[in-house]
Amino acid sequence: MDIRVSLFLLRILIASFLLGSCQFKAQQIFNQEIEENIKLESTLLGVSVVADSLSVPWELVWGPDDWIWVTEERGYVTRINPVNGEKKVILRLPIGKRPEGAQAMIVHPDQKQYPYVYIHYKRVKSDGIRYNILERYTYQNDTLVHPKLLLEYVAGRGHTGSRLAFQGKERILWATGDQAIKEDTQDLSSANGKILRMDLEGNIPDDNPFPRSYVYAFGFRNMQGMVVTPQGAIYTSEHGDATDDEVNLIVPKGNYGYPSIEGMVDNDIEREFALKNNTIEPLVAWTPTIAPAGLDYYSSEKIPEWTNSLLLTMLKGQGLRVLTLDKTGKRIEREEVFLEKLYGRIRDLCISPAGDIYIATSNHDWNPMTSPSERDDRILRIARVNSAVKTPLTAKSRAEETISENSGEIIYQKFCFSCHKAKGAGLEGIYPALADSKVVRDKEKLLHILLEGSSAGDYAMPSFKFLKDEELFEIINYVRTSFGNKADSLSNSEIVSYRNQKR
Repeated sequence: MDIRVSLFLLRILIASFLLGSCQFKAQQIFNQEIEENIKLESTLLGVSVVADSLSVPWELVWGPDDWIWVTEERGYVTRINPVNGEKKVILRLPIGKRPEGAQAMIVHPDQKQYPYVYIHYKRVKSDGIRYNILERYTYQNDTLVHPKLLLEYVAGRGHTGSRLAFQGKERILWATGDQAIKEDTQDLSSANGKILRMDLEGNIPDDNPFPRSYVYAFGFRNMQGMVVTPQGAIYTSEHGDATDDEVNLIVPKGNYGYPSIEGMVDNDIEREFALKNNTIEPLVAWTPTIAPAGLDYYSSEKIPEWTNSLLLTMLKGQGLRVLTLDKTGKRIEREEVFLEKLYGRIRDLCISPAGDIYIATSNHDWNPMTSPSERDDRILRIARVNSAVKTPLTAKSRAEETISENSGEIIYQKFCFSCHKAKGAGLEGIYPALADSKVVRDKEKLLHILLEGSSAGDYAMPSFKFLKDEELFEIINYVRTSFGNKADSLSNSEIVSYRNQKR
């Protein structure tokens, strides 16, 4: 055999050995990084950390370059290599202190024809007013350049909502919050509490359902997730007030009822408004609330149990919800919860073409539910694996979630903890502390706030009059005798009497 041929074959053998060795080591490392396993009917999943130490990631997009594109609330747009976690900051937005920040983003999948990235952020401008700003950038030489303002309008301190999605290649949908101005959601001249539709230049398309208007659908409180499926269906997730978080199937010109209707149409006032305005009910509503956030559609066969499902991340619920759709996409057939309270608040997710799922924690944001880990905020991969390294977790069904006694402590965890925190500490400057509280000890004032709500400050407290008398009895007396409050218990008859006076 020719010596040159022999050397060539030897090189191939060495390269093959090294490649196999590297792949084996990579598999070993990947297995070592798995933090949790999840067992489905016939599929085993592993959860591993892709990247950490992020600054409150808000949006995850699987980019056309096969990297994860991320907006971080403090103004960064970052590309992250999903294989090794390498980060590249490609834009720093001119924002100040919270509640300014970067939120929704979409990256056009056809970068050759449309090298565009669309970003929504909030900032205070030179006039001292805070604005919602939607800009288009051009991706060039691994950075974002040539910002073009598409739309801006006055922002509130909260309820910004904000998700973006492409409808086809040449239309953009923008889901907005009500900015805590309830009446704006039914006003077609306002951008608040709407799904807005525009072309790639920010213009109003001629085929919009309301002539010369950006409005595509209306009547929303605070949308936190939106996805357009390959079949063209549009779904959104929405925060309720004290009750009725929702997932909606969107139709053009649809009225989704807020603020006159929350959740399903289930009382005379809501039925009257629904009949008069031809409103649309959600596919599902949750009370107690779960704070639904990022929403995506799983079409891959990689995890067959989740094919044709909506994947929903949760802030208050602290986990991943899988909502399996029927063949029409108009009904949810099954609902399961995974990773509950293991990683804290989960803000968003994206899905790779290979069918792997990436989720982002939000534990350093303005309303923490847990003490952040040293590695927060993180991006986690959920992917199929061959073997388990930990005892696999299983799903929790919705029926299992609702099985619990209604003690005062449990009601507090369901309805009060996300704002007033452990030990009634509250959140300084935002949510008042219940610990050693004069208001809590004043039974008349406490009853009034619980039943009527409070609009004091930027973050209003909703009414809890939907609670039954026995539930009010439990939560009032729990708060009045906890957190350093040493007040007398109220009797059930006192609560019933006060409630009847206000009717």
